[in-house]
Amino acid sequence: MRARLGVTRRPCAARRGVALPVVLLIVAMMLVTSAAWFEAALLARRNADAVADHLQSFHAADAALVLCSGALVNGSLAAPAAAAQPGEPQAWRKQESFERQAIAPVASWPGSARAPQCFVEAWRIESRPLTRAYLVTARGFGASEDTQSWLQNQVVIEAAGDATHVEHHWRHVVARPF
Repeated sequence: MRARLGVTRRPCAARRGVALPVVLLIVAMMLVTSAAWFEAALLARRNADAVADHLQSFHAADAALVLCSGALVNGSLAAPAAAAQPGEPQAWRKQESFERQAIAPVASWPGSARAPQCFVEAWRIESRPLTRAYLVTARGFGASEDTQSWLQNQVVIEAAGDATHVEHHWRHVVARPF
């Protein structure tokens, strides 16, 4: 019938070979998208590991802080001599003095590179001369020694007649000592 009408159909030269480049373009886009998702998954995993490591160090420091503060209040931890000068103690800020004088309230902490430590310093509060005050600083470690959390508890012990009143003021140390 084609021959009778005089119309012959030939495939257009412009249409030949178009399917392969289109398929290759789609496959390339899928590969790029997959690679991006893979990188995002790796980043999310690294972030989750970092958060878990930080939580590990925080809980270790918190446990050391609670144990040392409790032992100080109960009298089972030897309290340092009274402070000579008023104002907040600063020895904990020096890495050397902290390392030299810190104690480990527990032998080890699960998943931590090192056992948590605490350091107790006497504090003289000028406005309250009859109180005994201490600054308890605790350091906890994560899976690596570089991951550290520092916490502090300001303990104020005041004798009121036959009773003893104890105040605790907790705080998180943002910057590591130098």
